[in-house]
Amino acid sequence: MRAALIAAVTIPLSLLFAFICMDAAHIPANLLSIGALDFGMIVDGAIIMVENVVRHIAEKQKSGHPYDLRSTIAAATREVARPVVFAMAMIIVSYIPILGFERVEGKLFRPMAWTVAFALTGALAVSVTVIPVLTTYMLKRRVTEKENPALHLLWRVYKPVLLRLLTRPQLVLVVAGALIAGDVGLGHKIGYEFLPHLDEGAIWMRATMPANISLSEAEALVDGVHTTERDNIGIKEILRRFPEVRTMAVQIGRPDDGTDPTGFYNAEFLLVLHDRSTWRKELKGKKDELIGMIGDEVARVPGVTFGFSQPIADNVEEALTGVKGQIAVKIIGDDLNALDDLADQMARNIHEVQGVEDLSVVREVGQSNVNVEISRDRAERFGLSVGDVEDVVENGVGGQVATTIYEGERHHDLVVRYAEDLRGDVEALRQLLIPLSAGRMVPLAHVADVNVVGGASRIFRESNRRYIALRFSVRGRDLGSVIDEARDRVSKNVKVPANYDVQWGGEFESAQRAGRRLLVIIPITLAALLLLSYMAFGKIGNASVVFGNMILTAPFGGLIALWVTGTNLSVSAGVGFLALMGVAVQTGIVVVTQITQLRADGVGLDEAVRDAFHTKLRPIVIMALVATLGLVPAAISTGIGSDSQKPLAIVVVGGLFSSLALSLVVLPMLYKLAQPKERS
Repeated sequence: MRAALIAAVTIPLSLLFAFICMDAAHIPANLLSIGALDFGMIVDGAIIMVENVVRHIAEKQKSGHPYDLRSTIAAATREVARPVVFAMAMIIVSYIPILGFERVEGKLFRPMAWTVAFALTGALAVSVTVIPVLTTYMLKRRVTEKENPALHLLWRVYKPVLLRLLTRPQLVLVVAGALIAGDVGLGHKIGYEFLPHLDEGAIWMRATMPANISLSEAEALVDGVHTTERDNIGIKEILRRFPEVRTMAVQIGRPDDGTDPTGFYNAEFLLVLHDRSTWRKELKGKKDELIGMIGDEVARVPGVTFGFSQPIADNVEEALTGVKGQIAVKIIGDDLNALDDLADQMARNIHEVQGVEDLSVVREVGQSNVNVEISRDRAERFGLSVGDVEDVVENGVGGQVATTIYEGERHHDLVVRYAEDLRGDVEALRQLLIPLSAGRMVPLAHVADVNVVGGASRIFRESNRRYIALRFSVRGRDLGSVIDEARDRVSKNVKVPANYDVQWGGEFESAQRAGRRLLVIIPITLAALLLLSYMAFGKIGNASVVFGNMILTAPFGGLIALWVTGTNLSVSAGVGFLALMGVAVQTGIVVVTQITQLRADGVGLDEAVRDAFHTKLRPIVIMALVATLGLVPAAISTGIGSDSQKPLAIVVVGGLFSSLALSLVVLPMLYKLAQPKERS
């Protein structure tokens, strides 16, 4: 208990150090910065230090010879100080590359990387300074080194396996091949996405109505129509039937501040939800199930398409692509009608992909326009020019400035135009009178064709070129496989003209960017870990053993954990693998350091490996257990806010268990294989 309390002191002291550094760096304490802080990683260095001190003191007391407590503690501390420093440094180094993340993923994970680095730096300082001093005070009385029954049983099972492994070190090549093949196979089975969707406790639903709808018609669709002749149930009435919705707010058209340039065809619904524990049993607390039920009900409203997101996510999605949707496909070209046709063809193909939801085309054409096409031949028969006819239409419908009105310091134009009943009806427009010479008149229909045609309600541009967009969400399947299948269908079935471009954006674009960044960050991290391993031993052989053991054992367990839990590979999981590599290398550092010390004392190779694993089995098992248990709450949590860090925790928890088990098999064979000329 005394040893456990000494090691536990590291937690508050290292957190205090971390909070001081966070305050100096202006990093707030929140879910993103401290959500993935693992107390187990923090105490790993202290555990190694205290365990070695307790073992040395117990051996001295057991021998019955007089000894000096401080000298014994100093010797025990020096023995493990180097591996502790390098092991903790490697964990810190594995987090530092996360600072190179960009944009959304950078905002999410940089605070965590800084916080973990601060906490581990504090833990390292405490482990090599405070912990040895505390042992001199708390371990003065007799220390009895009790053997843990579970560890004793583990050693009895593991010892014959270890001896058998040392007789056939070449077997490690087979094991390595199997692990690498397993990594590749699991990598193909696991889906991928950009980031796990953080549950905001609310749903943001968008209803897209016909482009030429009026405000009163939009309100009727949203609120419903209740008259003596008929009753139409509105969208709001449908949503009120769901007891999971606690609060509802609706916005039709653009906001009052004009920050969102949209028309009456767009209605947005903020649905704040009750706690999941109060939901109906058939939903099983799953938000996607609730969204599916709501989508099925509102789909019965004719002429309206619906999309679902979350309040913050909706703003982030629009900021990424300029399109309100999780995934946006932009078709860039010149002709609006051709763009519209291409969008329809792509929508038909994408709609067939399993997992695609809320698919819609952001229509640019469809607005009803009154088109006045003047006939030059017919106008000339009446002695009119095109300009004469255009003036009447422009001034009568659009208005003509007749005079200026002054009110004190203010002044404004007085505009005269036809009454609304003359300019608001197509047939009335056809009867507008065009003045001729000698006071005669001719109706507009005699010199022009007046018709209602479909036109552009809005035109989107990017890089000075027109584009039309498709938007959709992905539910019930991983983002990567859905996009791969959708792109494959579009490329096979839709012929895109040479002067037209197709861009896939949104979360998919972010996932690709983050993936490219990880392809740079992970090799840098591996190179840094190899360099630190070499600095720890001064020999490339021992450094290669530690590095190779980490490469072979760490990823497999993390991938198994993702596959078993049905978690997709994401940026969060990628960060977990970076952390896992740093933690997993500790086992190699501790064991190989002990083997090296025994070999320096003249112990034979096989005996040194056996004694090193026997001596260090307790600390490496405890290190793996406490580091794993420290993230178990994050790995199994389901509350609001847990989604962003959950994949990271799952990777570390699963990876550490397998890394420890596999290291007990791979590490001794790797070490012996690296010294082929030595004999036991």
